Amino acid sequence: MKKLLLLFTLFLGVTVAANAQSKPAEFKFAKESHDFGKIPTGKPATVEFSFTNIGDQPLIITKVETTCGCTVPTYTQTPVKKGDSGVIKVTYNPTGAALPFSKSITITSNAKTTTKVLYIKGETVAAASK
Repeated sequence: MKKLLLLFTLFLGVTVAANAQSKPAEFKFAKESHDFGKIPTGKPATVEFSFTNIGDQPLIITKVETTCGCTVPTYTQTPVKKGDSGVIKVTYNPTGAALPFSKSITITSNAKTTTKVLYIKGETVAAASK
């Protein structure tokens, strides 16, 4: 019985040590915010947020949400392996009045930091008439 308990304890210790040495997936963004400046009403503007997985495990993005329907995200759907890169592309479609805007994009994933927020801002101006 003592040998069985010792063997179990040794196995558990090795398992914990092995898991402690591998880093979970983690984002490393080139930038986390973008200022569009002045955008004419009705003319969509797009920015790409590129990232690298600096963890040991594959990075899986499960959801990308925005604060309104005027901001549409697309993102890398496949798991991003250690050292590989991915992209979150955000398109802002200014409609309505000419006003400043500030939007957030919330990313949910299996990364060490499970929720990450990116930001876009700018100012909508009246479209130039022809």
